Amino acid sequence: MPFIITFVVFFAYSIVSMVIMSFQKVAGPNTIFVGLENYKILKNAVFIKSLKNSIFYTIVTCLLMIPIPMVLAAMLNSKHMRAKGTFRSILFVPALTSVVVAGVVFRLMFGELEGSFMNQVVGLFGIDPIVWLRTPGTVWCTLFFLCLWRWTGVNMMYYLSGLQQIPADLYESASIDGATSMEQLRYITIPLLKPTTIYVLTISIFGGMAMFSESYMLFNGNKSPNNVATTLVGMLYRMGFEQSQLGIASAIGVTFLLIVLAVNIVQLWINGTIGSKKGE
Repeated sequence: MPFIITFVVFFAYSIVSMVIMSFQKVAGPNTIFVGLENYKILKNAVFIKSLKNSIFYTIVTCLLMIPIPMVLAAMLNSKHMRAKGTFRSILFVPALTSVVVAGVVFRLMFGELEGSFMNQVVGLFGIDPIVWLRTPGTVWCTLFFLCLWRWTGVNMMYYLSGLQQIPADLYESASIDGATSMEQLRYITIPLLKPTTIYVLTISIFGGMAMFSESYMLFNGNKSPNNVATTLVGMLYRMGFEQSQLGIASAIGVTFLLIVLAVNIVQLWINGTIGSKKGE
């Protein structure tokens, strides 16, 4: 019963209210039914760019946040690895850092001045100072680097937990049969890590599509140049809180919800969670 009450109050009620509000123009205490007028935002150039940005960010982060943590977890799980606890702590600590602090630190690291940390690094290779947060390529590099820094340790811990659940007897038997390390990785490790990979992929997709705080703090609460890093959630925040267009913000929220649900259904279908017959 407590779960049902909590679900209805904090989840179902919020979604229903958002859907209703997406068909209204909200002006203070007054609301006017406007039908699909708010959904014209879906044809807006900024919305389309925001959607593309969210999808692009999600795809790239998924490609980065699965293999890299898996390799690091395999290294930490190796018998030959020393100081495992130290490396585990070093990689996991960034996840405990506030996104506000991370955004400020990275904004200073990737600053425009010649004396910023990253410009000093590239200067060692004879490269002129780069305006990191002004051009699309360098902006995305900064965001991806921030994502890797914050979340690699978390996904690594998931994979490390999965690796420790694999019986050592399987590797010993494979070694006796003459299987190489790559063959053990291909036929034992990766298949048995499938549940972990599915979970990591799921949270990476949701995290990527919902990305907002990193971009918001990186640009100190301002819009990115030419909306180069504006995401769906970022546009929703701008329309709802900065421009007080709650109806349009709700329409964006409904669209975002439908996109995430569609992606989730497709993912469950591919994984065989839904659509498979019993006994198969």
